[in-house]
Amino acid sequence: MGKKRKRQQFAEIKTFDYFFELDYHSLMQNCFPLKGEWNRSFFKNEKPVIIELGCGKGEYTVGLARMFPQYNYIGIDRKSARMWRGAKTVSTEKINNVAFIRGQIENIEYYFAPREIEQIWITFPDPQLQKPRVRKRLTHSMFLERYRKILTQNHCIHLKTDDDTFYQFTLEVIGENKHHLICNTDDLYRVENNDNIGDEVRSIKTFYEQMWLKENKKIKYIKFQLSGQSE
Repeated sequence: MGKKRKRQQFAEIKTFDYFFELDYHSLMQNCFPLKGEWNRSFFKNEKPVIIELGCGKGEYTVGLARMFPQYNYIGIDRKSARMWRGAKTVSTEKINNVAFIRGQIENIEYYFAPREIEQIWITFPDPQLQKPRVRKRLTHSMFLERYRKILTQNHCIHLKTDDDTFYQFTLEVIGENKHHLICNTDDLYRVENNDNIGDEVRSIKTFYEQMWLKENKKIKYIKFQLSGQSE
């Protein structure tokens, strides 16, 4: 039943006109058709574009779109079965400022043009705790340099995680590279009166965040900007 349901969800998500995927070969050989054209050709407005990396079920992408209709949101994940829930919600609620991409985050530059993205959300990513996999952490300098190429000058990057190692690693990367740390906390739900932490950081909770909170895990949050200017 589980496999059958996944096949049904995979088939359904392909019918949504706000869901996009391109196989690796096609992506490398041909420019992604909406690169540099998200506002003009898809959203048909000039609202700033915000992306969620590793969006999973799309809870944050959809939650942000509900709270802030003055922005456009794109969730990215490599598994469409995960995104089906968020994509289905968009269809049911007729939310018009959301899109989803099935693709690898390593290829982020192929989906977006320079200065096309205003904010990046990274919510509960795989902490990649095995030492050989450190470079796969989504706040590793290798990834941050890819993000730099698509971010606007006044961008910001948000990270939410339950993992102490990932949290400390990200702070070290920010410090070593002289990025601008806007705010951070190692216990999000104990912080009060911090003007730099928006309501959306606490009010939207992913499936995994709710699970970690039930296990009394502390949720960490970092907001920062990359040093220098995007080229």
